[in-house]
Formats: sequence, structure tokens, C-alpha cells
Amino acid sequence: MADPKGFLKDGRAVAQRRPVEERKQDWNEVYPGGPGRALLPIIKTQAGRCMDCGIPFCHQGCPLGNIIPEWNDLVWRDDWDSAIERLHATNNFPEFTGRLCPAPCEAACVLGINQDPVTIKNVEVTIADRAWESGAVRPQPPEWLSGRTVAVIGSGPAGLAAAQQLTRAGHTVAVYERADKIGGLMRYGIPEFKMEKKVLDRRLDQMRREGTVFRAGVNVGETLGGDALRERYDAVVLAMGATAARDLPVPGRELEGVHQAMEYLPESNRVSLGEAVEGQIRADGKNVVIIGGGDTGADCLGTAIRQGAASITQLEIMEQPGEIRPANQPWPTYPMVFRVSSAHEEGGERVYAVSTQEFLGDEDGHVRALRLVDVELKDGRFQEIEGTEREIPAELVLLAMGFTGPERQGLIEQLGVDLDDRGNVARDNGYSSSVEGVFVAGDVGRGQSLIVWAIAEGRAAAAAVDTWLTGSTTLPAPIPPTERPLTA
Repeated sequence: MADPKGFLKDGRAVAQRRPVEERKQDWNEVYPGGPGRALLPIIKTQAGRCMDCGIPFCHQGCPLGNIIPEWNDLVWRDDWDSAIERLHATNNFPEFTGRLCPAPCEAACVLGINQDPVTIKNVEVTIADRAWESGAVRPQPPEWLSGRTVAVIGSGPAGLAAAQQLTRAGHTVAVYERADKIGGLMRYGIPEFKMEKKVLDRRLDQMRREGTVFRAGVNVGETLGGDALRERYDAVVLAMGATAARDLPVPGRELEGVHQAMEYLPESNRVSLGEAVEGQIRADGKNVVIIGGGDTGADCLGTAIRQGAASITQLEIMEQPGEIRPANQPWPTYPMVFRVSSAHEEGGERVYAVSTQEFLGDEDGHVRALRLVDVELKDGRFQEIEGTEREIPAELVLLAMGFTGPERQGLIEQLGVDLDDRGNVARDNGYSSSVEGVFVAGDVGRGQSLIVWAIAEGRAAAAAVDTWLTGSTTLPAPIPPTERPLTA
């Protein structure tokens, strides 16, 4: 145990963000010097709050099974090299999860039963960023090559985790990405203020030095067909994510100015990194409405603020959650409570329990307003409240309502893999699809989920592939995809 009295004498403290007026003027991460530096002055105190529980429920809360009490103790003892080694034992990319994960581990922290939980996420990212700065993160190329080849389709967290594990096991791995650069949604979906792309690029450089081959700008299913892919490689890992966006089929959907969030965010990311985008979707001087109250909606909010929107309204069909854990979501489950992201601190209005009835356009066919109505949930269905109809101005509408599953046209159809009842690629407990030699990891098989689940499934699928290719594996044993932690 780190500090036997730490949880009694010290309260929870989190990394402080830069002032709102300062950070709205740039695209840099909202923490001064990055989140890993922001907590350094108090990191030992926060790590010392960990109680090293006899049954550490934080392990159950984390799909990766991070050995959290051990690296908290090592931080408290100033043994940073051992801390990053212990962190990397279960998580290939702690610098990603420490920035992007909603921290279900903290919801499962035993201390959180009657106090504020340990700042697990902040400690994690501090360990990772400090390790990169000190040079403790180095390439780990395999000692020998197996002579087997693996194609990983998709370069998001699931694909990258699978690729790194399989490369280190001695296989020759090629990662295919249809975008012009590697990284999936971490590259073009996550805004720079949430994770600067240099954080992604340094990890990709490590993977290249280990031997992983990256092939960007290749839309597998078009330039390289499914049959050719299987002929060329001994095994294939599908890790394309769930990229089919949920739409809103109401009158006026065809109007100009109504866009999916993933049409808007990638263009902004490119421009923030110095690229030119012809005809970029922008929020300058416009009344912006974001439909969807999740993380993607918050990313749109922070982006529109930095582009100089006149006003921003974020709509959510559910009621506003409470400030404390509801009784029907007891510890250690992940509770639905009111959360404020860095983007919400910066501006915009959040409106709950409303439904969009219609997009209204002007004479030029461009959206000018939304017609809304208040709703309430009764008997499992949303019912409109009579007399609450109203209009709000909108020259730009962004749909951020999540994703319905993978895109089925192209590679999935060509491979002939079975789908489950939700439209995801079906797999067994060994992450194998219905087609021999084709494995499935992350959102393409699970549906839209968390980055920690993507990395966990990428690691587990890699172990399954290694076993299938060689008959055994030294990689961590796969977690069956049917097993879910209490916080899923």
C-alpha cells in the first residue's frame, strides 16, 4: 500500500486546465503542457490515496484489467520506470486512454463508495507522458520472425493494439487504413484540444521501429478485394470500427447546412493541423445546433467555439441526469450523472428532454431553424408534450447521435462473414468470424463502445490469432467478448 493514511488525510485533486479565455484561442490541449505535466505537483499525494484494496474493484471496472493499485504504489515511491512497465503490461497505449477514456475504473473505486475516488486516469496519463519524456518508452522488436503474415484492417485503437501485439510476437503485420494517415478516429475524429496528434505520432513511430507496416490511403474492399486479401495474408483482423452514423430522418433533412459530426470534425482537424480543406464546413458567425449529448457532441461544441460560432445549442433527448449516482446504478457500476467536459466549460447551452420535429429552410434551400418539442419518457417510449413546440435558429446543424455499426458494403460483404442480430460482425469467444482465418476486434464486432474496450479486444484478438497461427501463444490470454465488466 502506498500511503496507509493517504485516503484519510488527502482529498481528491485533478489536473487543472488552462483558463477558458486562453484555450479558446488555440487548438492545443486544454491542460498546460499536456495532462501528464498538469498533475505532477500533486501526483504522489493523489497516488497515495489508493487503498490497495484486498479486492480491487477498479480492475473489474477497467476492461483492460489495469493493475491500478500496483502502479499507484510505484508512483508514490517515485519508481516511475517500474510504473510504466506495470502499466504497459495491460495497456499498449496509456497516453491515449489517459486522455480519452471516461474512466469506468474510477466509478468502481472502493474509495468512491463514500468519498471521492482516486484520480486513476490522471495518474495513468502522468505515468505515460513522463515515460515518453524520459525515454523509457522504446521499441520492442521481436527476437525472431515467425514467417506468418497478418493484415489488420483499420488503424484505430483496436487495430493498433492487435498490430503491436502480433508484431511483437514475431509476425509480419500490415495495417491498412482508408484515410490518408494512420490513426482512425484518433487522427481525424478527436480534436487537437483533446489529444494533440504528436501523442499519436510518437506511438506510431515506435510501432514502425518494431516492424509494423502501415498502408494508409488504401480502401480495402475497393483497391484490394476480400479474396485477394485472404490470399495474400495468413490471417486477417477486422478492426474497422462502427462508422455507420445514426441519422435523423425528419422533414428537412436534405437541407444544406445539416451534416453528420464525422463530416465536420475531420475537416476541422485537418485545418487545425495546417492542411487546406476546400469548402470546409465551418461555424463562423452561425447559430449552431448539435443534436446529441455525448462525447462526439462535446467535440463538435469545442470545435465550433474555436471557429467563432455566434451561438451553440446542444440537444439531448434524455432528461438531464442528476449530480449524484442514482439508486438504480449502485457502486461499482458506471453511473449516468451530469458531467461537464472541457468544451462545456467554454460555452454553449445544453438543452435536455427535447426532440427535433423538423428542419426548416430558407428560400435558397439552406437550414435556418429547427422545430423542437419537449418530450418525456413513459413506458419506455418518448412522448411529446403538447404545447411545447418552438423554433430555434440554426444555420449549421451537426448530427452527433452515435453510430449504428460497421459499414457493410465492400469488404464485409466480400468476405461473406456472418453478422449478429445488431448488424455487427459476429464472432465466437476466440474472436474468430464465421470465415476461417478472419478475426474481429473492437467496435466492428462489439458496436460503438469505449477506447479501453477497443484496446482490450485488440490485445485479446491478437492472442487468438497467434494461437491460431502457431498453436500456442505467450501473449495475454484473450478475454471472451461475451464477458463484460460491471461498468460496461
